[in-house]
Amino acid sequence: MHWGVDPVLGGIAGALNVVFGVYFFRHLGFAIAAARWAERDLVAADVDLEGWTPSVAVLVSCKNEALVVDGMVTALLSLDYPVDRLTLVVVDDGSDDDTGALLDARAALDTRLRVLHRAPGSGGGKSGALNDALATVDAEIALIFDADHEPEPNALRRLVRHFRDPRVSAVMGRCVIRNGQESSMATTVFVDFLSGYLVNEYGRQALFELPAYGGANCAVRISTLRALGGWNPETVTEDTDLTLRILLAGQRVRYDLSAIDYEEAVVSARRFWTQRYRWARGHHKCFRDYTWSILRSPHLTLVEKFESLLFLLTYHVPVLCGIGLVLAALRAFGIGDQPVVGLLPLSMLLLVGPLAELAVGLMVGRVERRAAWRLLGFLPAFALSVWITTRAYLDGMLGRPYTWVKTSRTGGTSTVAPAAAAPAHPQPAGVAR
Repeated sequence: MHWGVDPVLGGIAGALNVVFGVYFFRHLGFAIAAARWAERDLVAADVDLEGWTPSVAVLVSCKNEALVVDGMVTALLSLDYPVDRLTLVVVDDGSDDDTGALLDARAALDTRLRVLHRAPGSGGGKSGALNDALATVDAEIALIFDADHEPEPNALRRLVRHFRDPRVSAVMGRCVIRNGQESSMATTVFVDFLSGYLVNEYGRQALFELPAYGGANCAVRISTLRALGGWNPETVTEDTDLTLRILLAGQRVRYDLSAIDYEEAVVSARRFWTQRYRWARGHHKCFRDYTWSILRSPHLTLVEKFESLLFLLTYHVPVLCGIGLVLAALRAFGIGDQPVVGLLPLSMLLLVGPLAELAVGLMVGRVERRAAWRLLGFLPAFALSVWITTRAYLDGMLGRPYTWVKTSRTGGTSTVAPAAAAPAHPQPAGVAR
């Protein structure tokens, strides 16, 4: 059968409209859930912060992080948790700057901190470093941070309380950008994180009980982690990979928006590209690796399977948006005889749905009203994301090799006092096992 240009383009536009309509209502559902309940949960009374203290190993992987490790270590040493129930392990993953020396100097002042040094080229990226650290600890729960993260002192207690439920194998806390004023890109990421954590992840928790293990400011049950073979060194998004393996094993992930951790945003378009390209490559690979397992899983309901696939397809959607923009451009030049109304769902996805999440994020995060202008920064950021995800998709489908690439830091801001001003707290040598 012969198909003309107009019918083919019309069929593509129709399919895109269905996909975009689904994501629009998903965005809207998350925004409504967050607007209705998130602020109440943020100010809810603390529950069970003192009554249960399982043994915890805090693990951090560092590679060329000399600009930020001091603040990170200071924050970790300030965590409010029984000393005899806490192990702190930081991995110097073959750094060629002063990271290793700085960590050793801090460990010499406080024996609660243990430093592991990996040889250059050890492989596995963040996953490999965390697996090496995991092999050295004897604890019930592993708590993971990135090198630029500075958790609030009560974050650990807020995360571990969820493990009273034996079905829960991982818990994610909320990450807040601390350097939002450093550049226009950092400002955009600040608002993006408000939306992502206060709206998107909260909505997935509230509506489906399917939040993701985010890879930092996250806790995971060590018995489950070891049963699953640890972190996957063959992926560049070990967090998404582990989320799916936990769900497929019949266990659950929880989200606690009151467990707050401060991190550094990327400050330039180049660093944004490096970070989001890695995220896109990882999500695309996870979609290819786990789609059929999700569809066949006896542990997920039909709705949970559908939402899990929508989550995995998140980094495919900008690729489809690019196709939709091409169709709109062709229509403007008279190619593809589709009425304008046929492209309205595209407009909903590009503007209304994400805008609702961003606006609610600003509202729940109690950001001053004049900050609403920051939403304008998402227009160029979204255009850049379309190009990044499309490039990542094509590279992945063509089998182009890619390995884990770290995100560069500036170390320009911190939420903690400098190490020189912080008192040392030496502990008995037997504390860090």
